[in-house]
Amino acid sequence: MTSPDATQDGGLYAARQKIYPREVSGRFQRWRVIAVWVLLGLYYVLPWIRWSGRQAVLFDLPARKFHIFGLTLWPQDFYFLTWLLVIAALALFFFTALAGRLFCGYACPQTVWTETFLWMERLVEGSRSQQMKLAKAPWSAEKVLRKAGKQVLWIAFALWTGFTFVGYFTPIAELAGKIANFATGPWETFWVLFYGGATYVNAGFMREQVCKYMCPYARFQSAMFDKDTLIITYDETRGEPRGARKRGSDYKARGLGECIDCTMCVQVCPTGIDIRQGLQYECIACAACIDACDEVMDKVGYPRGLIRYDTQHGLEGQRKKVLRPRTLVYATLLALLVAGFGVTLSNRNVVGIEVLRDRNALFRERPDGRIENVYNLKILNKDREAHEFRITGSGLEGLEVDYGAPTVLVAAGAVQSVPARIRVPRGAVQGGTDLQFAIEATDRPDLKASAKARFIAPTD
Repeated sequence: MTSPDATQDGGLYAARQKIYPREVSGRFQRWRVIAVWVLLGLYYVLPWIRWSGRQAVLFDLPARKFHIFGLTLWPQDFYFLTWLLVIAALALFFFTALAGRLFCGYACPQTVWTETFLWMERLVEGSRSQQMKLAKAPWSAEKVLRKAGKQVLWIAFALWTGFTFVGYFTPIAELAGKIANFATGPWETFWVLFYGGATYVNAGFMREQVCKYMCPYARFQSAMFDKDTLIITYDETRGEPRGARKRGSDYKARGLGECIDCTMCVQVCPTGIDIRQGLQYECIACAACIDACDEVMDKVGYPRGLIRYDTQHGLEGQRKKVLRPRTLVYATLLALLVAGFGVTLSNRNVVGIEVLRDRNALFRERPDGRIENVYNLKILNKDREAHEFRITGSGLEGLEVDYGAPTVLVAAGAVQSVPARIRVPRGAVQGGTDLQFAIEATDRPDLKASAKARFIAPTD
């Protein structure tokens, strides 16, 4: 067990002191509250929305289909996921170069769920001072009730979070019925408990430690900063030397700056840092210190902005450059990627064909002297309607295609296997050569696809 004097006794780490962030109000806090409500609202509501008789957003892994409202993505469309990940990474670079860790402060899941757990903690245990007083107080009936009540809220909310997460992969209405009847499968039970437990531990107990020690973004963010990046800064020229004073007194005559050393900026910080010591990697750019300092400045009659969003050049009195080569390059690449993604997604082919050769025999020689190869065609219809497809073959002289029927009906969102026999006159092919299969919907000629295959024949 680590003692408070561990660092003095040669230990590697100091004991963690729990942080009790003070509640703050202000323009940036309002934006954070809106972000929390919007993001959590989307997360918890989306699985319950219905679309064309099914769940609007459902990642159906057994059927290998991802339903996103009217769009259905198949394993063949997974390159879109890679595309989205590249867009997300570039967007992170762009916004970081532009305005620091905006994502961390307003949209990171760790931040969003931690804020929610803090609200529940304040609801049950009271304000920052009341929480600290309760923590130091001896155990009593009131303390047990408050601590237990908080844990009940946390656990219920975490389990609801895990249930919603699994609801994106198993139809949520069906999952709710299974849970009500204690009939969930082992994997569904595992993931509800695992994701719920992760939410409970990360947002309820680890909190700022995830940002400080586990998140890699804090470590490499400085590589994306420059002197024109908007960051949360303390104006040392205005604020120092700091010190307490009576309201209305001539602080300049006493040689003081505008910082009254109230430590409100420290008390509201969710990671427990003092922004007056300069930008630190633990800062998640939540701007709570800006709102707290502005409120204090209003009370003492000083101008706002002692702590503010600014650039290093701005603090030095130089012109701020929002548009600069780095941000322009990021913005241009991001715009091109987003436009390309939208165009490609809207024009993607909703039908496909895959050809597999019969592995039992390279070729067959028929009684009439023709050479035959057998294939298995897999026709994929990713459209929301069924279609009849006509199959054709080309690329070989005298080629004949036999697949048993003039057309093949493929249901919406289904894969249909069709055996096909390709025959050519003996001597038309020596060894092996390529041929091409093509499919075309009889009711929509624009729905077509093709695939190559290898035809094998004797060499003599």
